[in-house]
Amino acid sequence: MSLPLAERLRPKDLDQYIGQEHLVGNSSVLRSFIESGNIPSFILWGPPGVGKTTLAKIIANKLDRSFFILSAVSSGVKDVREVIKKAKSQQFFSRPNPILFIDEIHRFSKSQQDSLLAAVEDGTITLIGATTENPSFEVISPLLSRCQIYVLKSLEKEHLQKLANNALQNDTILKEKDIKLEETDALFLNSGGDARKLLNIIELVVNSSSKEKIIITNELVTNSIQQNFAFYDKGGEMHYDIISAFIKSIRGSDPNGAVYWLARMVEGGEDVKFIARRLLISASEDIGLANPNALLLANNCFQAVNIIGFPESRIILSQTAIYLANSPKSNSAYLAINEAQSLVKETGNLPVPLHLRNAPTKLMKELNYGKSYKYSHQYKGNFAEQEYLPKEITNKIFYRPQENAQENKFKEFLTKLWKKYR
Repeated sequence: MSLPLAERLRPKDLDQYIGQEHLVGNSSVLRSFIESGNIPSFILWGPPGVGKTTLAKIIANKLDRSFFILSAVSSGVKDVREVIKKAKSQQFFSRPNPILFIDEIHRFSKSQQDSLLAAVEDGTITLIGATTENPSFEVISPLLSRCQIYVLKSLEKEHLQKLANNALQNDTILKEKDIKLEETDALFLNSGGDARKLLNIIELVVNSSSKEKIIITNELVTNSIQQNFAFYDKGGEMHYDIISAFIKSIRGSDPNGAVYWLARMVEGGEDVKFIARRLLISASEDIGLANPNALLLANNCFQAVNIIGFPESRIILSQTAIYLANSPKSNSAYLAINEAQSLVKETGNLPVPLHLRNAPTKLMKELNYGKSYKYSHQYKGNFAEQEYLPKEITNKIFYRPQENAQENKFKEFLTKLWKKYR
């Protein structure tokens, strides 16, 4: 079985590398470091498919350094320590230190990033990190201070055109076929400046065609993608479709659907904090007062995944998603705040009733601020009936308890206290 097109065409040196001229073009800062043979630890920050991994491999090959690769999605502190141990065992005389490349370094937890510090500082390894997220927010300050930051850009049309032409003319498999690139709009639009995605689409279009002569048009690209291209794109439409399916599975009390869509996001490289934030929202919006503990668990989940990181975080996310899916549902709090906000927009800034106003000064007291306010704790049952809304909307109800065990108790409580709930 042949390698994917994107892997077959991965550049082996800087002359084959397309794009990022500001970093690797003639007289550029990173190229100067590479040609001098003395590179610092650095982090490559940019969107997917713009050449971060490829650039790291080219550098290691150019400098003839030992090269270790770790993925932050599947590696932990133990893996980091094993690489550092191997690097130390290779320290002989003037032999240059190995390069450790960490893909998606922003997914490393604080403890995982801490485990790199000493080895980076004493030169045991040269670290090259790759991230799609702003390292200022995702990489700890001590590690950030020991690394240069280089920003990679999405590929422009001219770069994508070169990649497409190169694939059709020089790939060992495609050059043997009769392929004409007639239109590129759909191809470039769906690639989104991502070289890997561009080459994947080309390969998909070619493999989907049974014709001897393949003419790549916008229509052919669009149809091929719609029929076959079921990939997860955390920056595109699929990103929103899958998180929507995930939340709707939880709302619909289907733990199996919730876990499946969670797995799609985890395997697709979704940001762990994005998933955890959506669980927090769902715990309040969809479960709410039917099970207030759901919000506590979701908040603990958010805190935990920030500390742990992948791969272990997938278990915490799974636990929380299953719990939320199995919880009774209520959107009464969501509906209440929506209705209240709508009324505020409609009625404007209605005055606060005098008895509810604060009266810190003598003048305010003389103006009857706070007068006739009933302090609930001085009354039987810690309740005294009085109006808490502006007179223009007296007796308005925003919160309506829904049918579940917890809110049935709320309904019983409110019915005993307030006439408007009877």
